[in-house]
Amino acid sequence: MYGTGPAPDTPQFQTKETPGTDICKFCGMPIGGQYYRVGQSMACATCAEKMRIEGPQNPHGAYARALVFGIGASIAGLIIYATFEIMTGWIIGYLSLLVGFMVGRAMMAGSQGWGGTKYQITAALLTYFAVSIAAVPVMISVMGKQSHKPAQVKNVPQTTAPQSVTPAPDRTPDASDSAQPATKPQKPKMGMGSAFGLLLLLGLASPFIELASPLHGLIGLFILYIGIQIAWKTAAGKQQPAITGPY
Repeated sequence: MYGTGPAPDTPQFQTKETPGTDICKFCGMPIGGQYYRVGQSMACATCAEKMRIEGPQNPHGAYARALVFGIGASIAGLIIYATFEIMTGWIIGYLSLLVGFMVGRAMMAGSQGWGGTKYQITAALLTYFAVSIAAVPVMISVMGKQSHKPAQVKNVPQTTAPQSVTPAPDRTPDASDSAQPATKPQKPKMGMGSAFGLLLLLGLASPFIELASPLHGLIGLFILYIGIQIAWKTAAGKQQPAITGPY
């Protein structure tokens, strides 16, 4: 006769097994009694409550690496934007979208996926910097091309008839002649530093200077805003994992 009770090896699904000597994945301390789940990781009650209040903490140095990567992507985007405009003569505002994506992705690569408000603000600023300052090398290129154009000489009709020359009357110099300067004072030339600073300011203001042509300027600003939004969303990084429990 077979017994009516369960076999000794039959698992008891109704019985909840306690973690015992399981380790908290965040503080490294043994867990006794109740435990929590942060995403797929086991956590003690203290760490779970701390993460519920403060959110996930970025690893040390994550922002510094993200900043370095973001600056590199911003410079690369600036070069791509300016080079395309110089080589083709076309102003393609949609390149702002590419720059925003490059900056956001580069920052997340540097931080290994960690993000947040600080990362988002940085990504937005770097995107605006790259797109606006791209106007500086374009302006330098335009000025260089204009300076190399040959000067146009107007043709003055010449006559073969002799021209009478009236001698200037002799005049004794008086005190008023000595009071007048011999040459006009020259205006001080702008130094390299001042010129570069002026170009930098013009570059930063270039998206708004283009509003001189309202339709073109508004379209450019709108596309730049979308590019900044792409950088902002991309730099959000890892979201706070779900915290469940206690078990």
